[in-house]
Amino acid sequence: MLKVEGLEAAYGESRVLFGIDLTVEAGEVVTLLGRNGMGKTTTVNSIFGLLRPRGGRVSVGGRDLTGHPPFRIAQAGLGLVPEGRQIFPTLSVEENLVATARGGRAARWGLARVYALFPRLKERRRNMGNQLSGGEQQMLAIGRALMTNPSLVVLDEATEGLAPLIREEIWSCLTKLKDEGEAILVIDKNVDALARFADRHVVIEKGRVVWQGSTPDLLATPDIKDRFLHV
Repeated sequence: MLKVEGLEAAYGESRVLFGIDLTVEAGEVVTLLGRNGMGKTTTVNSIFGLLRPRGGRVSVGGRDLTGHPPFRIAQAGLGLVPEGRQIFPTLSVEENLVATARGGRAARWGLARVYALFPRLKERRRNMGNQLSGGEQQMLAIGRALMTNPSLVVLDEATEGLAPLIREEIWSCLTKLKDEGEAILVIDKNVDALARFADRHVVIEKGRVVWQGSTPDLLATPDIKDRFLHV
């Protein structure tokens, strides 16, 4: 579904990524973990063409898309829930959902299915984006990504800044998506919550992969959290 090989990236002369490798298979949930400033969002931006890689390869479904513009990456089947949500504040909930929707006969996601996943969005479908709570905005950002009918959903800082009850709603949503066969790459700091439903984990430190393995491997290696994940 997604294969990242030797990914390198920089901002100006400052190198940030030094050969990131990760894969996400069909129907798999993979996490990208690490402390703040270790290169997680830079990895996402490089995958989506928001930052042009300095080296390495990004392929989707076996197709090399390294350095392609973001709209080509989206057309290839990647859906992004960006850090900070970035919904359209002066569009209604429903307008946000349909603005970038991609349909067709085989489309799995439409308004009815998104509203079934997030009933609160249906209740507030005529409200403007800037009239929603942070949790509702995150639901809207996830729904907007699903409306592109992606093969893989990428969530950058999935629950950052959200209240504990809302976080649980987001985890429940992601668990439902996994049960329905969605492939997901998720970046977040709540390792214990992620371990409840994720298949594999990739840990990065200073732009390099320092550990990766399955959930049982992670639970059996408690020093990983102490060494690389605690602030």
